[in-house]
Amino acid sequence: MTRINWFPGHMHKARKEIAEVMDEIDLVIEVLDARLPHSSENPLINQLRRNKPVLKLLNKQDLADPGKTDDWLDYFNDQPDIQAIAMDQTQLKLIKQIPDICKSFAASRVRSGRPVRAMIMGIPNVGKSTLINSLLGRRIAKVGNEPAVTRHQKRYSVHNGLALSDTPGILWPKIEDQDSGYRLAASGAIKDTAIEQDLVAGYAGQFLIDEYPLILMQRYKLDRLPDNADELFDALGRKRGCLRPGGHVDHFKAADILLNELRSGKIGRITFETVVEWEQKRIAAEQAAAEEAAASSAQEKDE
Repeated sequence: MTRINWFPGHMHKARKEIAEVMDEIDLVIEVLDARLPHSSENPLINQLRRNKPVLKLLNKQDLADPGKTDDWLDYFNDQPDIQAIAMDQTQLKLIKQIPDICKSFAASRVRSGRPVRAMIMGIPNVGKSTLINSLLGRRIAKVGNEPAVTRHQKRYSVHNGLALSDTPGILWPKIEDQDSGYRLAASGAIKDTAIEQDLVAGYAGQFLIDEYPLILMQRYKLDRLPDNADELFDALGRKRGCLRPGGHVDHFKAADILLNELRSGKIGRITFETVVEWEQKRIAAEQAAAEEAAASSAQEKDE
């Protein structure tokens, strides 16, 4: 697999700006993609928030696998100073409750009559700007179905006691886990120019074959489950008329259909990752680090 690095200059600037104003913030609102809750969780936020409480909003839950979303909510809510809620932009009643939830994290400021200061953070294209517009009840933040629409930090005020700061969607300098990189790209968090589309579509296609075969077959009316992504694009392309002269399937067009329908939810409600998977990866990483430290220590003794 190709390792994905994507850290534009404005994101480096945003990281510095966030660090500078964090002392003035009472809590962080982190917007995650419910389809990839861990991969869309920016490790830089834990470094920058300085033990501030966090409200994690698993946005786009209407596109995600409901059972797996429940597992992720349990996982996050078991952690100290974190509250997690699943939502989507149609749940206006729930969105209106967010200011009160934020105020519960800073009771002393509420008692003193001062606004609770919240910074909204998240990776690109996760729905931050749409959420801000919903909270404010008017179109203030620029919205776009592509990464990196917000480029500069902005401050807004909510009249019901919440002072809200918006930040650019920031990715971390290097995406260490290859699965995370491809999942972010498949979801649309990373611009299509950052990695070849056929690689991303191939990853997504194989994932659907392995994890959501029935949904895949129903969506594209397949008679049998393809063995691999190439077979999937061939079958999908023939179903959708993606043909070149001579009857050859245009796999690029077929891949584009798959990615667009995956991102829009037309394929069905899917989640790219599970809590169990990431716990296994964490344990394996800790074991590898321990073995590396032991080997290094042994080498020092031999020298």
